[in-house]
Amino acid sequence: MNTELSTDPFSEEVARAELYGLLASLWLAPPDAGMLDQFRVAVTQAPETGSALEAPWQALVARMRAATVESAAAEFAALFQGVGKPEVFPYASFFLAGFVNEKPLAQLRTDLAAIGLTRDAALLETEDHVSFLFEVMRYLIAGDDAGVSNLEQQRRFFRAHIQPWIEALCKAVDAQPAADLWRAVAAMTLAFVQVETQAFDLLEA
Repeated sequence: MNTELSTDPFSEEVARAELYGLLASLWLAPPDAGMLDQFRVAVTQAPETGSALEAPWQALVARMRAATVESAAAEFAALFQGVGKPEVFPYASFFLAGFVNEKPLAQLRTDLAAIGLTRDAALLETEDHVSFLFEVMRYLIAGDDAGVSNLEQQRRFFRAHIQPWIEALCKAVDAQPAADLWRAVAAMTLAFVQVETQAFDLLEA
């Protein structure tokens, strides 16, 4: 997906967009040495001190600092790349319809087309992979096209394509004995989605 993002450092929305981007990266692939180094030397503060995100963020930072490239890659493979059937399928269709490439994916593609977004042909994952959905949210928050990147589009997309299934994904990861770093990723994801849900609830009140 090709998008252009605003880089206004004073925008409060930048933090939301960046967190969606980070989570998208962690759900798509194990962290490389560069990302692990960033967590060891730079990332120390919670997104908002005293918020619901503080404890899960600190836990994620701790697990990232304890991980190695090798341990992270092995855990990611054990959870999401098992021979035959993976332990966890991070796709909306699987959790909403019981199988991958089902009706939820078709509806998602229709909704993406309506806002002018298409899948990059180079991507291996389908559009209902959690990382792709988080990247869409990132774009809807921080993109330059106000006709697409606005609060109402965020609300609609989140309600339709993230909120209905993301808790089930996070719980599925948490239940896996092999989960360590991704248990923290799942906890951070769930906490963030709950904050987002509450914010959209207030918007609709």
